[in-house]
Amino acid sequence: MQPVTHYAKSGDVSIAYQVFGEGPINLVVVPGFVSNIENLWDQPDLVRWMLRMGSYARVVMFDKRGTGSSDRVAELPGLDQRMDDLRAVMDAAGMEQAAVLGVSEGGPLSALFAATYPARCRALVLNGSFARARQERIAASRKGRARNPMVLAHGSRRNGKRTSAE
Repeated sequence: MQPVTHYAKSGDVSIAYQVFGEGPINLVVVPGFVSNIENLWDQPDLVRWMLRMGSYARVVMFDKRGTGSSDRVAELPGLDQRMDDLRAVMDAAGMEQAAVLGVSEGGPLSALFAATYPARCRALVLNGSFARARQERIAASRKGRARNPMVLAHGSRRNGKRTSAE
């Protein structure tokens, strides 16, 4: 069953997040370039992965500012702003400390967060991430995004309701 989408305030921006699972460990999943936490639950392979994590942890997943159900922004945020968003989500979810799982492009943000706020980061896990990006890799990644169902559905839900984008 899909969890309820909540919103954490980070400055003037609302960051969409969901909490599920009941394990003794707090786990925050920092997404890659694009995400939509509501549409993730339409992907059977991802659902199995998320439910497995929820079997041993209290999991928080969120849409970074400008993506998914989070507020749109006029320009790309810097890492400091995105760390503020991660802190706002953890605070709203009542997580003083958590293991942080950085997926793909979420890895550098997760590593910086762990280094900047070591008391809030119980553990750091990087999945499919990188220390620095090469321009060729970025360009190749962008070409493949147009076929990704998460990208096609980007921005199609707000507060659990379909919008005119569908």
